[in-house]
Amino acid sequence: MSLINLRNLSVVLSENLFENLNLTLGKTDRIGLVAANGTGKSTLLRVLAGEAEPTNGDITMARGLKTGLVSQDVPDHLTPLTLYEAVLSGLDREQAESESWRVDVVLHELQVPEALWQRRLCDLSGGWQRVALLSRVWVGEPDVLLMDEPTNHLDLSRIGIFQHWLTSVARGTPMIVASHDRAFLDTVSTRTLFLRREQPVVFDLPYSKARQSLEELDRAAERRFENDLAKANQLRRKAAKLKNIGTNSGSDLLLSKTKQLTQRAQKIENAARPVEAQRPAGKIKLETSTAHAKALVTLAESGVDIPNGRTLFRLPRLWINPGDRVVVLGANGAGKSRLLSKVITALDEDMTNIRVAPSAVPGVSDQSLSQLDRFRTPMLAVTQSSSVGDHRARALLAEAGLHIDLQNRPVSILSGGQRSRLAMLLLRLLKPNLYILDEPTNHLDIGGQEALERELLREETTALLVSHDRTFVRNVGSRFWLIEDKKLREVETPEAFFEKQIG
Repeated sequence: MSLINLRNLSVVLSENLFENLNLTLGKTDRIGLVAANGTGKSTLLRVLAGEAEPTNGDITMARGLKTGLVSQDVPDHLTPLTLYEAVLSGLDREQAESESWRVDVVLHELQVPEALWQRRLCDLSGGWQRVALLSRVWVGEPDVLLMDEPTNHLDLSRIGIFQHWLTSVARGTPMIVASHDRAFLDTVSTRTLFLRREQPVVFDLPYSKARQSLEELDRAAERRFENDLAKANQLRRKAAKLKNIGTNSGSDLLLSKTKQLTQRAQKIENAARPVEAQRPAGKIKLETSTAHAKALVTLAESGVDIPNGRTLFRLPRLWINPGDRVVVLGANGAGKSRLLSKVITALDEDMTNIRVAPSAVPGVSDQSLSQLDRFRTPMLAVTQSSSVGDHRARALLAEAGLHIDLQNRPVSILSGGQRSRLAMLLLRLLKPNLYILDEPTNHLDIGGQEALERELLREETTALLVSHDRTFVRNVGSRFWLIEDKKLREVETPEAFFEKQIG
């Protein structure tokens, strides 16, 4: 029995987001929703939650079906509330008065520390805000979960708790989840919807296997398209020959056959459909300068302290050589970002335990993209960070997905994905030979993640990275430093750490 049935659904806003969407959601379905940023994922979830209307098509839902939408952002009216109050507001007034115990149950199921229950949402990290929004929806006992980027801002241990919760407490609840976390989608989804503009595609497979099937489907469609065009061209060549003969001989029969061949060629061309091109949110391209030093970063045996003097962990003697892509692993609070900040400090200051080669040209991006805060607009960010002129700056911004209507708007109004692409563009203009990147895949869609991976894998690219994205770490890392038990040590692979964190 289907709970939700979509037939020929389409949504048009400022542009056509998608059309011809046909989808059924059954009682056991867990659908991963995949598309580039800005192409309709959030809009589709809002349509299914009854918060937006489709342009065309039909939606049929089981009688009395209750959907619960876990959105990306905290609504303004919830930010001054405590975490507990925000979750409680997911119940109607009568339930809130008599069944507030439901909140306690949900928060314990999601392993939210009691010390956070009375903290205001606006004072909590993005990760805990995500957990609060999920708890608020779940306490209302929805029949279907609709989740929009639920793993954003979550560290690996919290993703592990979330995955376990989905496969235990929430295992009987069907869901549709929009996510760019490839490893998460592989773990929790049973079906995958690729939301394309003209013809969305659904596979009864988790993400990675569905992606392979999609690529095979596209290759077959491309072959059919090329064969159809070749057949049409062949018919047109025959028609041209017959036309010449018919014209020279005055044969009406040959001229009639010429017309028939031309009509057949036109019919084939009209029916032929190229593979629908993916709509990237914007290109990501990096440029790397040559590093002449034997070691770009040298660590000496010492301790890494926090401002109060407490030692977070001990360093061994290690090096980062040209071409190394070092990923720093560790539990939340172990000191990963602190290590990166120490290396950044060593770029400008003499330090006894961390030395950066004088020839290093750094490209730095932190997880909050704070390097963008000093720029008023994307246009000023490019022109003030480089020597490119206005015309070239506009072209570069458009290539990165920031079109003319956004280029002179405040940086603060950009989406997370747009800010990430702007940050990568500014790094490209610096032409660094040492990338220092803290959570660079935050807010990037899968296409953006894969583009960043390709750029970092180019020859001689050197990077020091922190990321909770397991697929990104596996694809990019060539060396792995693990901070554990207040010590940093090099390990062969990240897999044991991932297994321990995810549980």
